[in-house]
Amino acid sequence: MVEAIFWFCLFLPFYAWIGYPLGLAVCGLFMRPRKPPSTAHAPQPVSVIIAAHNEALHIAQKLHTLLAQDYPAEVEIIVASDGSSDDTVARARAIDDHRIKVLDLPRQGKAAALNAAAGEASHAVLVFSDADNRWRRDTLAHLVAPFADAEVGCCVGNMRIPRAGHALSIGDLLYRRYETWLCAAENHFGCAVSANGALLALRRELFQPVPAQVNDDFFLCTCAPAAGKRSVYVAQAQVLDSGVDTVGEQFRRRVRITVGGLQSLVARRELMNPLRHGLYAVALISHKLIRRLAPLLLAPLLLLNLPLWNAGNFYRYTLAAQLTGYAVGALGLLDCKGRLPKPFRVAGFLLITLAGMNAGLWQFLCGRRYALWNPQQNR
Repeated sequence: MVEAIFWFCLFLPFYAWIGYPLGLAVCGLFMRPRKPPSTAHAPQPVSVIIAAHNEALHIAQKLHTLLAQDYPAEVEIIVASDGSSDDTVARARAIDDHRIKVLDLPRQGKAAALNAAAGEASHAVLVFSDADNRWRRDTLAHLVAPFADAEVGCCVGNMRIPRAGHALSIGDLLYRRYETWLCAAENHFGCAVSANGALLALRRELFQPVPAQVNDDFFLCTCAPAAGKRSVYVAQAQVLDSGVDTVGEQFRRRVRITVGGLQSLVARRELMNPLRHGLYAVALISHKLIRRLAPLLLAPLLLLNLPLWNAGNFYRYTLAAQLTGYAVGALGLLDCKGRLPKPFRVAGFLLITLAGMNAGLWQFLCGRRYALWNPQQNR
C-alpha cells in the first residue's frame, strides 16, 4: 500500500512538469501542426488598456513606448488608475496626446479597473498590458496580426526576461524559457492555454467582465475558447520584463498566483470537459490544474520514501535525490548575494516556488481570496 501511494505521489508531479511537455514534444514529431492564421490583412484599430496602481515611476515611459509603436492603424490608450496615491494620474495626463485617455478610479482592484477601461474602449480589439514592462517597436503589429483569421479570438504575447539578476531571478529566467517552449508546443496543436497580463489581445465582442478574485490574464485568455474561438500564442510579439530576486517577493507572488489561478479554474470549470473542448481541455487540466495540485504531493513523497529504503536501490536513489535537492535549494535561498553557483539559485527558486504553491493551495481551500493588488510587492 505504501509503495502504491508513493508511486502516485511520484507520477503526478512528474507528469505535470516533465511527462506532459515531453508528450507534446513526442506527439509533435508525428502530427502536422495546425495551420497558422493568415496575417495578410489591413491592420485594425486597437484600444490598449493599462491598469495601474502607483506606477508613477513607469507610466510615462510605457506611454511613450506605446505611442512609438510601428503600427499604421489607430491606437487608443486607456490608463485605468486603481486608486493610485502617487503621481500616476498626473504623469499620464502630462503627456499631451489625444490618443491617451486617463481614468482616475477609486481603489477597487485590478479587475474593476480593467472592466471600467474596457467599457470606455472605442475599438474592436482590446490589448491588455502592464505599466512596468517594455515593448519592442513591432510588438503590437505582431500581436494583433493573427486576428485576420476569424476563428482567432485571443492572441497571447511572448514575455521574455533578457537578463537574470544576482539571486533567485535566474530561476525566473529559466522558468520563462520553459513556459515559452511549452506555449509554443501547445500552440502547435491549437490548444494554447497560457496567458500573461504583460501582453494579451482579445476581440472586444468576446470580452466578459473580469471577476474580482481571479487571475485576470488567464480569465481574459479563456474568453475566446468559452465562445468557441481559438486562443493563439504569438512568439514574435515580445515584451521584456525582469525577474524577482528576493525570497519574500517570490513567495508572495507565487501564493497570489496560485490562489487566483485555482479560483480562475473554478470560474472556467466548463472548459475542462474534454468531451466538449477536446485537446484544449486536456491542456488546461494538465498545464493549469494538475501543476497546481502536484506540489501538495511532494511532502508525502519524501515521507513515504523513508520506509521504502530497504525495498530496492531505486528507492534509495529517489530518497537521496530528494534530500539533496532540498538541501541545495535551502542553500540557494540562504545565498542572498548570489555567490553560490547557478544550480543552487535555481534550486532555491524551485523550492520557494513550490512552497508558495503549497501555501496558495491551502489558502484557496481555506477560502482566502485576493481582490486588491499591489504590483510593487512583486518586483
